[in-house]
Amino acid sequence: MLDSLAWPDGARHVDTAAITALVLGPADPTAADAPTAGRPVPPPPHRLTVAQTLASTTPPLVAGTAGQVFATLAAVAAGDVATARVVEPHLDALTILAQAGVEVPAGSTWGVYAAEAPGLRLEARDVVAGSNAGTDTDAADGVVLDGTKPWCSLASTLSHALVTAHVGEERRLVAVSLRQTGVVPHDDVWVARGLPDVPSGPVDFTAVRASAVGEPGWYLRRPGFAWGGIGVAACWWGGAVGLARVLRAHAAARPESELLRAALGSVVADLADAEDALAGAARQVDDSAGTTDDSAATDWPLLAQVVRSRVRRAVDAVRTQVVRSIGPGPLTSDPAVAARVADLELYVLQDHGDRDLARIGRMVLERGGVAW
Repeated sequence: MLDSLAWPDGARHVDTAAITALVLGPADPTAADAPTAGRPVPPPPHRLTVAQTLASTTPPLVAGTAGQVFATLAAVAAGDVATARVVEPHLDALTILAQAGVEVPAGSTWGVYAAEAPGLRLEARDVVAGSNAGTDTDAADGVVLDGTKPWCSLASTLSHALVTAHVGEERRLVAVSLRQTGVVPHDDVWVARGLPDVPSGPVDFTAVRASAVGEPGWYLRRPGFAWGGIGVAACWWGGAVGLARVLRAHAAARPESELLRAALGSVVADLADAEDALAGAARQVDDSAGTTDDSAATDWPLLAQVVRSRVRRAVDAVRTQVVRSIGPGPLTSDPAVAARVADLELYVLQDHGDRDLARIGRMVLERGGVAW
């Protein structure tokens, strides 16, 4: 699956085919956890199993492991986009907790809720040190949460989440058990046709105990925040690889079609461009291990946003080309193809298009960052 020469060594040791097979799971449709009507395997419960299985073999995302982590995430998405949408935040949360020195409860499943939305606000206020913080993590830095947090994926299914909450003018990360009184997910507002069984509605928090993770602002300032954003882009690329495989099979079955060959060639080029962006970023992250020269420090937020925008453009182009080339048949008769197209279209909207391109321009004008 990996072709770019820019990938660091850690990526080369990832068995992407085995990961994709793990994601797809057993092929028996009569199994007790059979897929939802109209959706392909794997079923939702299996996705959490995949997340926990990969957590036991995938290291935290730090300088030196980026290639392995990004390749793993891409392989997951190549198998199933919705599974990647579950696995990525679970692995991200475990990385954050490890960096903060917070013990993870055995068997727990995690989300990361850091989005904001107009008119919604989640506030955190301190409680007496040593009080029960409502989560199995260390409660010495207890806080109480009140308000509403938007875009909380699988809040009614996961056991825990890392959530950003406002403390004055800053945002602070907290760990919270989602299985306590006062946590009210609103899955009913999620009507998406993409990722329909990964509901990401708002959650109301009323006097909910949590424990602080790091100092205010630490979560957003750490290089790992930017690196995690690149990990999401790796999922987008992997999802597009899965679509490209659909087009390749379609073209192989119609060897007389020069148009399908041209479409496949276009997709190959787009995926190569996106892979080079990801592989180059992974190498930069991994090569930064042990460096102490601040004058050579990488502008990680700028790098991450450029990579995400490059991958988003490529993935949009691949999705458009595949849909146009295969026609309506597979989109209306093959649940796996229909699901992948809809899931990927929604997932890449985590990139904000022109707003994020404007962010790149603003960063370059303010602090440089380009060789020209």
